[in-house]
Amino acid sequence: MDSISREAGSLLMEHFRRHVKIEYKGDVDLVTVADRQSEALILERIRRHFPTHDVMGEEGTRIETGSDYKWYVDPLDGTTNFAHGYPVFCVSLAVDYRGKRIAGVIYDPTRDELFAAEKGSGARLNGQPIRVSSTERLAECLVGTGFPSHKRHQNPNIYFYHQITLRSHGVRRAGSAALDLCNVAAGRYDGFWEFNLNPWDTAAGVLMVEEAGGRVTDFAGGPFQIASRETLASNGLVHDELLAEFQAIFSGRGLEELPSPVAYAKERKY
Repeated sequence: MDSISREAGSLLMEHFRRHVKIEYKGDVDLVTVADRQSEALILERIRRHFPTHDVMGEEGTRIETGSDYKWYVDPLDGTTNFAHGYPVFCVSLAVDYRGKRIAGVIYDPTRDELFAAEKGSGARLNGQPIRVSSTERLAECLVGTGFPSHKRHQNPNIYFYHQITLRSHGVRRAGSAALDLCNVAAGRYDGFWEFNLNPWDTAAGVLMVEEAGGRVTDFAGGPFQIASRETLASNGLVHDELLAEFQAIFSGRGLEELPSPVAYAKERKY
């Protein structure tokens, strides 16, 4: 897996340096030549070395034969960043065995950082063990989140962003869920949440967090499901506090009113 992700990452960097032409699919869902070429390369390597394995790829690859093994492939997580020349993106690969994630690799080619995890064997960054943070209070936490690339008007995350911003040390929105999960695993973030992620977005990253000693659930605290569409990851120590905030937000309790731009404009001194 390591070599496949590095090879795909090298291909992505070739395109990134040339500022490959952007192709638009839908309103703002950006797809590039690099996406498809990266997935094609990964698929060829999987088929060569593991010809009986099933595959689910972000760019449309679907091999469903009933195999005990299944790969989840995101050939370019952070497509919008990539297309705009913002260097936050990665290759994400994970393998399930009979429905259980057993291995994952996430490679950030811009920083040459290779995150890897195996079930029961811990998580590593460039070969060195990593652990989640030891922060115990949400007020001291740096956390990450993400917003959808389309149908943003149907997503309530702006309220969660607002509330958690007020109750934490800060919220970051970098644009790559897989790398966000790696940052939780490495202790750079203390938590991360996002709505409506796909299996290829989370399969490797969730294993990374769990193997680094963290916790991942849905927004009600239930077991994370690969198709649950709700992802809440943390160092484990602040997870219950985050869950309590989520339940308060969902029920509308204690919501701080968003500042009015109209009122702000009236008070400007210009």
